[in-house]
Amino acid sequence: MLKGKTAVVTGSTSGIGLAVARGLAQAGANVVINGFGDKGEIEAIRSAIEQEFGVTALYDGADMSDPKAIVAMVKAADERFGGVDILVNNAGVQFVAPVDEFPEDKWDQIIAINLSSAFHATKAALPSMKRKGWGRIVNTGSAHALVASPYKSAYVAAKHGIAGFTKSVALEVAQQGITANTICPGYVWTPLVERQIPDTMKARGLTEEQVKTDVLLAAQPTKQFVTVDQVAAFVVFLCSDAASQITGATLPIDGGWTAA
Repeated sequence: MLKGKTAVVTGSTSGIGLAVARGLAQAGANVVINGFGDKGEIEAIRSAIEQEFGVTALYDGADMSDPKAIVAMVKAADERFGGVDILVNNAGVQFVAPVDEFPEDKWDQIIAINLSSAFHATKAALPSMKRKGWGRIVNTGSAHALVASPYKSAYVAAKHGIAGFTKSVALEVAQQGITANTICPGYVWTPLVERQIPDTMKARGLTEEQVKTDVLLAAQPTKQFVTVDQVAAFVVFLCSDAASQITGATLPIDGGWTAA
């Protein structure tokens, strides 16, 4: 379905991003994965994608808080593959604290990685998409692009920003064969979710099990975590020709969380 296409997926050495990169590779796209982690483990991930799906997979360790590194990553993919067809802005970090206790450096980091990185990557990728007359931009928003939670002011602000940014991009390129959408997963069991549990325990005075059942899954009527493979399949669909008229959308995949 995506044979001959090239996808850049930020924050893709684990969790949702890795599942998305694998899903796009399975659909035939060459992929550039990005993120931090053990060099040996990342190389094993990259190599496995090539061997399993018969595509070319590259790794770029660009820091998503560094605009120059982001632009260089997209430029390198453009030069290596003759253009970037699919951009998935997925990189994200989280920190949980009351607003009046929220560290300023954490606010700046979350806005930079969760929001500003999408701007820099999109700006860098659009010229090749316009040149080809085809492109897919998928931004990972989370349910927090639609609703808020306490103690997550920076994250919620960034994700609301992603939804608005996506709409503007979609309108600008609507007649150029390029779509831009925001996907909004509910709680997906990933390292990012797992890491925020201790902070939430501290902030709310709860046990780990209470955080899972009374805070995380309390928001999702299905009482189930969304799986990374479900999110990946959603992204692959949005990159297909069948989804060519879906653009500027903010699309929940959240177990009914935002239906209330």
